[in-house]
Amino acid sequence: MRHLKWMRNDPLFANVVNNNLPNFFNDDLFRKEFLSTRPAVNIKENEKSYGLELAAPGFVKEDFKIDLDHDILTISVEQEQKEEVTKDGYTRREFNYASFKRSFTLPETVDSEKITAGYTNGILNVTLPKKEQEQQLKRAITIS
Repeated sequence: MRHLKWMRNDPLFANVVNNNLPNFFNDDLFRKEFLSTRPAVNIKENEKSYGLELAAPGFVKEDFKIDLDHDILTISVEQEQKEEVTKDGYTRREFNYASFKRSFTLPETVDSEKITAGYTNGILNVTLPKKEQEQQLKRAITIS
């Protein structure tokens, strides 16, 4: 067996290691946001309500669970898919599991009895209506 001496001063090897290895570990593949399964959320407000838009493609509305515990709104999904094919003396099994959980603290101005939700084209829309009395308290003051 022949041993080759590693040459530390090899410029090609040094160039590959020094220029590419640090970038490999800083790549998007290793970022926390990339590995996370938390969906992105947009929060909107208008005079009558707040709105949550949660991007969660690949699910059906039955996969979602929305709970309200006092002033904490929790949206969660647990989806499990199993596929097994037996053919010509072999068995192929595939498993897929997806889940996430997002919680939001609601302001006191939300009327929790009138919260609604809908799921269309991969977007979960949750409407959080404001209480009637809070809407009436907000008005423009003219300056004389």
